[in-house]
Amino acid sequence: MSEAVGTVHHGVHVFPVRVYYEDTDAAGVVYYANYLKFAERARTDLLRVLGIEQSYLAGEAGLVFVVRRCAADFLRPARLDDGLEIHTGVTDVKGASVDVSQSVRRNGDELVRMEVRIACMKRADPGRPARIPQGIRAAFEAWRDAS
Repeated sequence: MSEAVGTVHHGVHVFPVRVYYEDTDAAGVVYYANYLKFAERARTDLLRVLGIEQSYLAGEAGLVFVVRRCAADFLRPARLDDGLEIHTGVTDVKGASVDVSQSVRRNGDELVRMEVRIACMKRADPGRPARIPQGIRAAFEAWRDAS
């Protein structure tokens, strides 16, 4: 299993991101869709912190997590060379989905706020929900309860 990136503070995973030229538009401002990429990386690393490797989950268990819903509020822009932090916390755990709250921050200032629902799906039958395995569900619940 690969090592997780970031730190954990009171049930919140904090994932560092640097803004590179490829992340920006011609004005040097982060293109809005790239915040979704930053958030995806942070959620993937949160899974690693929980001991869940997505490649193992897909290969051995035949399950994948996909974004079911994402609501984002873009509050302030990030710019070229900014050091950002993506804060991720688990807010709810259901039978086949997990709700997470994510915040993109620069020096403590919130730039983007996202509420994301990730759903567990059967890899062999995309679009078909699957119950989250009990061990993984317990890890998400413990994370939620730690915050």
